[in-house]
Amino acid sequence: MNDIGQTPLLKDLLGPVAMARIAAAGEQASPRFDARRYHAGLGADFPALSIMERVRRIGDALHAALPLPYDDAVGVVCAMGPLVERGFQAIGLAEYVARHGLDHVGLSMTALADLTRYGSSEFAVRPFLIRHPDQALSFMRGWAADKDDHVRRLASEGTRPRLPWAPRIPALTDDPALAASILETLKADPSPYVRKSVANHLNDITYRHPDWALDRMERWAGDHAHTGWIIRHALRSLIKAGHPRALALVGAAGTVAVEVTAFTVAPTILRLGDRLRIAVELLSTAARAQRLVVDYRIHYARPGGKVSGKVFKLKTVDLAPGARERLEISQVIRDFSTRRHHPGAHRVELIVNGATRAEGSFDLSA
Repeated sequence: MNDIGQTPLLKDLLGPVAMARIAAAGEQASPRFDARRYHAGLGADFPALSIMERVRRIGDALHAALPLPYDDAVGVVCAMGPLVERGFQAIGLAEYVARHGLDHVGLSMTALADLTRYGSSEFAVRPFLIRHPDQALSFMRGWAADKDDHVRRLASEGTRPRLPWAPRIPALTDDPALAASILETLKADPSPYVRKSVANHLNDITYRHPDWALDRMERWAGDHAHTGWIIRHALRSLIKAGHPRALALVGAAGTVAVEVTAFTVAPTILRLGDRLRIAVELLSTAARAQRLVVDYRIHYARPGGKVSGKVFKLKTVDLAPGARERLEISQVIRDFSTRRHHPGAHRVELIVNGATRAEGSFDLSA
């Protein structure tokens, strides 16, 4: 089925209904909350703003609605947390702290730990890490041992070197050891929500400091099943790049003895919105069992004859001697905010344990 165009715009999560919900929460939390000033503070251009621009505007509108000393105003904002819808509405509350509480580190960090339970303070904590790195990191190291998994996740997610939609923090990008104790504390966390963040944090580190990350994960290997899950997910970028140490950590090292008996990419001519299907059949020619990490790379056409490759996960399989394995996957070729498609030839590579084993192609028509 062609499912292009069915996904709503992310920014619409902070539309008129959400803005009214936040205003109602403010009025319920305190008689000092001025809903009129809040709505005026959102501005006439609010509908034209992106999702994160709207988050920042909400932070400033809350400041306008609460002409109180910060110590009092932040208490009202925290009281609004349970009254708004979880997710981006709560992220807007945390942004008030980021934009207007930087001179009150202790009070603000405590507020962010409270508000993260209703959405996430991962974006709002970044300005504190930039302006007050030692104090902020001290709080966050303590958060890693908190009983609430939302707070523990914030310790890892807020210190990620490459957190999406957030400013980079040079100190953390240059020196992953600054957050090392947080990762150590959380390396076998019982919450999947926390473990996913730790894995993403480590994956971020592999872009600039692969050896640092690999050294740590090699020491962790075999410690706990939860740790093993983190390692597998943290290695995804290195595995897609065929990094030998990363492949060894997931048991896929050594020479691959396998024959690609079939590799199909269909249809060979698509339009935007059509579904691409990829099928592969592998035959083991080894005398022993072997683990295969199977991926595929699409080389997207770009203007001016350029191409841009992206690797996608297919499957990790354990193949017995002489065994066959058939794998299939499909995806809709459609535009995203992070990827725009262009007409032309698109090459598709089959990658097994980091090495290209077969190729196909399709043409995307105008």
